[in-house]
Amino acid sequence: MSRFATLHAEPPVTLYHDGHCPFCRVEVAWLAKHRHHQRIRLIDIQHEDFDPGALGLSFEAMMGQLHLQDQQGNWYVGMDASRALYAVLGYRRLVRLSCLPGLRAVMDAGYRFFARRRIRLGQWWEKCGSRSRNQ
Repeated sequence: MSRFATLHAEPPVTLYHDGHCPFCRVEVAWLAKHRHHQRIRLIDIQHEDFDPGALGLSFEAMMGQLHLQDQQGNWYVGMDASRALYAVLGYRRLVRLSCLPGLRAVMDAGYRFFARRRIRLGQWWEKCGSRSRNQ
């Protein structure tokens, strides 16, 4: 895949997200209100009716990294899923910038670091948020 392939994601796209993840919930709420929300179909992989096997994927793989599929059937995983999503939403200049050598590698590594720790970070974030609301 070329480094700019994410710019060619064809809407509508399907974004598979973890509905139990606090960060994902915030992002999904923002996406649902976005002016181009009709370009995105949101699927919660934690929903009881969701079957990753029907997509040829495992639940563990989908929990490990963000997955997005475009209208053409192309899959984008991890940071590339985020890039494809934001390209479809109209943030193509930012996506192009994130594809530059060096910056791309740093962002991909940062995504992998975050993805492995998102549950613990999310629990910490919610705990901090509830403390500040109670004060």
